[in-house]
Amino acid sequence: MQSVDVVVIGAGFAGLVASRELGRAGFEVVTLEARDRIGGRTWTDHRLGHDLELGANWIHWVQPHVWAEATRYGREIVRSPAAEEAYWRGADGTPRKGDLAEFMALIDEGQQLVVDDVREAMPRGTEPTTGRITQLDALSLQDRFDTLDLNPEARAANESVWVGHVNAPLDQVGLSSALRWVAATGGHWQLMHEASATFRVVDGMRGFTDRIAADVPGEIRLNTAVVSVTQHENGDNTGTHVIVETADGERIRARRVISTLPVNAISGISFDPPLPAAWQRQHAETVASQGTKVWIRAAGHLPRFFAYASQHDPISVLKAEFYCSDERGDSTILVGFGPDHTRIDLDDLAGIQATVDACRPGVTVVEATAHDWMTDPLARTTWMTHRPGQLTRDLAELQQPAGAVHFATTDNANLWGGFIDGAIESGLREARRVTEALAPR
Repeated sequence: MQSVDVVVIGAGFAGLVASRELGRAGFEVVTLEARDRIGGRTWTDHRLGHDLELGANWIHWVQPHVWAEATRYGREIVRSPAAEEAYWRGADGTPRKGDLAEFMALIDEGQQLVVDDVREAMPRGTEPTTGRITQLDALSLQDRFDTLDLNPEARAANESVWVGHVNAPLDQVGLSSALRWVAATGGHWQLMHEASATFRVVDGMRGFTDRIAADVPGEIRLNTAVVSVTQHENGDNTGTHVIVETADGERIRARRVISTLPVNAISGISFDPPLPAAWQRQHAETVASQGTKVWIRAAGHLPRFFAYASQHDPISVLKAEFYCSDERGDSTILVGFGPDHTRIDLDDLAGIQATVDACRPGVTVVEATAHDWMTDPLARTTWMTHRPGQLTRDLAELQQPAGAVHFATTDNANLWGGFIDGAIESGLREARRVTEALAPR
């Protein structure tokens, strides 16, 4: 049986950063990744004639942990194309065409009203459970919208904007998700919009995670699924050790384990003793995110645009991202987001065409691609958004180690939970805790 200081389960941003920090601190670390690639819920893949981010996409300099890593590894950013045209749902339910300034004027009041109390609800973005959020956390985003006196056109646009952010039906996602991300940008919703969907990494997330992985001193094993994590008392009364068993029957003894699985997917591993109550409770409920991110190749070079339908449409947000020219001719690559992953069938191009027509008329759909993170057994979620009540009830407990088992995931980060930044924050936090626990050798 192999013996190491630490086993890290998962080679996404959280796992890679934790493994790097612990390895560089002198500990023997092995990182076990069930997929055939690193990156977790970031995945750069060549599809539709272009390198596309099937998972997490954008970063920003107001996200301190990911920006520090980008600086460390010389990762540059590029702005997604500025829109030349804007489309949104008119009062009669049909698409309207305008420009960016008109759309921003349409949503300005509603966006502000949704988060107007953010500075009292969450005075500090790094402390998302402190403040009046303890009284507000039972509310959904839909509850907040239902209190606002917006005309139908402004309401449809504002609701669609938030579907793009929270990736779920608004009546199932907590108001806390909107408040915490705006709190992270000092209370400015405009900056939150920019931070979450504007600047992408040159060479993609694959190039980013490859750089971190190259800096990990220990071994990273791909195609190695963990099936059980069992804690045992040492026979000499010196504490606890952990036995990690893989799907192929290998057993590894470790002094500490860091799990990076998302809340929704944590039951893929058997833990003994069982997981803490917060993990079991939130896993049973699932977090709110349940949407889709779909890439679409459209015929011809279209004007740069963004389009918003309604929160009830299969695609609520659609944007033109790339131009391509190859043997198939000129095309435009679009990215769309919707609240329910079950409502997009990639084999039904006619259905996708109808959905696109509802957002932005005049587009000819050629093909589409996506990765369904909701049915991916190692994810079972897109990016984390809480259901009403989950944040203040569970976050503190989700962050705590359970004996010799630690948990590092964007799902239990403080500042940018649900983002790459949150994954890195959690990896750094648990690497520090493990280092402090194991330092007296």
